[in-house]
Amino acid sequence: MADILVTHSYHLPYDPKQLRKMQPYIPLATLYAATALREANISVAAFDPMLEEPTIQFPAILAAQQPRIVVVYEDDFNFLSKMCLTRMREVAWSMAEAARAIGAVTIVHGSDSTDNPLLFLQNGFDYVLCGEAEQTLVQLCRSILQSEDTPDIDGLARLDHHGNLIQSSQRLAKNPDWASLSFPARDLIDLEPYRRAWINTHGYFSMSMVSSRGCPYHCNWCAKPISGNKFHLRSPASVAEEMRQLKTTSGAQHIWFGDDIFALNQEWMGEFAAEVTKRGAAIPFKIQSRANLMTDSTVQNLRAAGCHEVWMGVESGSQTVLDAMDKGLTISSVRIARERLRAAGIRACYFLQLGYPGETWTELQETIAFVRETRPDEIGVSFSYPLPGTPFYERVRIQLGRKRNWTDSDDLCIMFKAAYKTDFYRAVRDALHAEVDSWNTPANANTPNSRVAALWTKVNELEPLSRDADAFAFPDAPASFASSTFIPVEELASVRGN
Repeated sequence: MADILVTHSYHLPYDPKQLRKMQPYIPLATLYAATALREANISVAAFDPMLEEPTIQFPAILAAQQPRIVVVYEDDFNFLSKMCLTRMREVAWSMAEAARAIGAVTIVHGSDSTDNPLLFLQNGFDYVLCGEAEQTLVQLCRSILQSEDTPDIDGLARLDHHGNLIQSSQRLAKNPDWASLSFPARDLIDLEPYRRAWINTHGYFSMSMVSSRGCPYHCNWCAKPISGNKFHLRSPASVAEEMRQLKTTSGAQHIWFGDDIFALNQEWMGEFAAEVTKRGAAIPFKIQSRANLMTDSTVQNLRAAGCHEVWMGVESGSQTVLDAMDKGLTISSVRIARERLRAAGIRACYFLQLGYPGETWTELQETIAFVRETRPDEIGVSFSYPLPGTPFYERVRIQLGRKRNWTDSDDLCIMFKAAYKTDFYRAVRDALHAEVDSWNTPANANTPNSRVAALWTKVNELEPLSRDADAFAFPDAPASFASSTFIPVEELASVRGN
């Protein structure tokens, strides 16, 4: 039996979109928290509900372990945790209820609880840890286990005896030593269900790891409740050694780097490629990065280390929209990055965002045209999602109703006054996805198939019917609807003006 049980609240079958994809990854941040506890000589066990039914298995492990403390420590490296989904919130609250039923102290950490500490404290948790919480988790758990008074630590939220919220003067904890932590405690969970899921669906086993935490860029829609604009980077040797161990010991055949931004430091990239080569650790991997970071040397170092896929936060094919987002990115840099990756034999994939304030029909068509022109290997499409702590959220806050969070990752509803209704954006998403997918089918490599054409016809029909006359726009944004006519791709070159 362990003094502390760590867990998280994401259960794949509760998220139909991700269940269809079947790309489960272990909860890295949860296991880093377990590592921190272990290194402080505190006994710890883990329950991983990713593929285990939490309503059945969680009570069973509580009965078996009889922990004194239960910690719901969300995976800060998983974009699904950062989305603050209400289904995860419900699971976390049910876990707190079950833990308190056996007399355990309950602690929670994550993006959602950091944004809404009072809500979580009112639904079964004794403490909320905000920010980079590995060290503060150790401090708090040690004081509880030793029956000491609650320590004065950064990033702590709790209720007083009257039910009022008490928060530390320093709202977010910082952990400058995160990069020196030992590897996440993967031995605490069973990797075999992950291996079976990947091999049965995709024919290979993919595992996850991170080389860094945080992102220093200032995109005004991006929520960063854990690290803010702090950026922590592990040593190239440590990252390469973890890759080697995953490859040789765990049997990984592919790696997903969960970093918010990979390849930020060009010098680090050169050292990383050399360390991977020295250890024979090269293995196919994919990353998230930015187009402006894809320099010639970085792309060559990525290839040398085994990278086969780069996902770039392109967001839009309109420079106007990118500037409104404070993205710090130019359309021309995306073109250059795409060609460099193509020449290196690395898949170039785009994250796109629809519905940002000021994005009109003209800007949407610029995005469509840009995708057609540069032909990414794959795209991921989401809608603008206002989350607390961002300038975007503050600008549209007055328009938000009772629903302020998506239920699951496929919810994708527009919760503020965008230029169009949700159904229109979903139609654009479906058509764009279908067209990009069609390029990978040899028979349809040059011209979209009939299904793709039908989907674009639906978009064109919905466009004038889906406009929101009360759409939010920044003061210097262009008129909401420059045109109601769908412009063919060959005519968009002059519109784009890049």
